[in-house]
Amino acid sequence: MSMFGFLNPFSKTHSRYSFRLNDGGRERAGFKGGAGDCVVRSIAIAANLPYMQVYEDLRLANERYAQVKNDRLAKRLGIKGSSPRNGNHRNVFHDYILAQGFEWVPTMKIGAGCQVHLRPDELPDGVLIAKVSKHLTAIIDGVIHDTHDPSRDGNRCVYGYYIKKRQDLFGGA
Repeated sequence: MSMFGFLNPFSKTHSRYSFRLNDGGRERAGFKGGAGDCVVRSIAIAANLPYMQVYEDLRLANERYAQVKNDRLAKRLGIKGSSPRNGNHRNVFHDYILAQGFEWVPTMKIGAGCQVHLRPDELPDGVLIAKVSKHLTAIIDGVIHDTHDPSRDGNRCVYGYYIKKRQDLFGGA
């Protein structure tokens, strides 16, 4: 809040997630420098998988999508290549995240505006991958794990989130 924030009756402080710098194992996998790899990183962190495994799985999924589909995304993947470093599209990563034991929970309705923000009092506890504008971020036990804090002081709108399904005591889903 700014120094004169108390003068604005509409300004309020929000609960905020803690932040932990976490590249999801990217550097350990031998990658250098920055990349648009938030999809790979957030899945590796939240699903507790090796970065390289997720990277390769998504590369192959991008490749398959480009070969099988005949839409604009498939054409773009054919031109730009299937590397997850070129970005990942929901058409490709959504099913992959679900296959890792997550469930998708949408939080936006058309025309309703932002209902849920990236803050702990508006999202459930557990292991989450939150979808915000042009970014995915992992949240584990109330802590954002990412290469930067994407919360915008708790004001960032959440379009939806993937939540890790809890296993029951008898080993079932």
